[in-house]
Amino acid sequence: MSKSSASTTMLLARQFEALRKQPDSGFSADSFDMKPGLFEEDNYYEWKVLIIGRDIHFFAKLIILSSEGGFLEARLSFPPEFPLLPPKMQFITEMHHPNIYKDGTVCISILHAPGEDQYGYEDAGERWMPVHTAESILVSVISLLSSDTPNLDSPANVDVAKQIRTNPAAYKKEVRRLVRKSAEKAFE
Repeated sequence: MSKSSASTTMLLARQFEALRKQPDSGFSADSFDMKPGLFEEDNYYEWKVLIIGRDIHFFAKLIILSSEGGFLEARLSFPPEFPLLPPKMQFITEMHHPNIYKDGTVCISILHAPGEDQYGYEDAGERWMPVHTAESILVSVISLLSSDTPNLDSPANVDVAKQIRTNPAAYKKEVRRLVRKSAEKAFE
């Protein structure tokens, strides 16, 4: 193992353990019924995380009522060049959001490679920086899901963006359905 990959592994292990020890943060990397954690033992480059909705409002403030919550599973895949390059985040749970591709891949500035945006949608300061951590990524994704105004100017899922513009009631209904489905799966 090269020095670079050994230091990256140590950094990821520290960040993973820090997340496991954080109670009630709205997300988890710890092991319990839905088994967030590492996809493979001792492989800190592939994490399974769980974004938990409990009495907080997220995902367009539609899905959390006093007793209803969602359990959104995702994979964080870290490149060997981390923290110089960002990880990729992909939801395992089916999602319906304009800033999440149909395959579940999250499209958010913090996960875009550093530098200038070739299309001019983002400032370099909004993109990945090596000071970001797994926790800052998850907080940013929760913020994305919490927004009353998702980014419709450069959507990852054009169909969902169009639906929000033309039929917001249908969008809300589909979000509720998927969140209920995620909660049911969590308690199977």
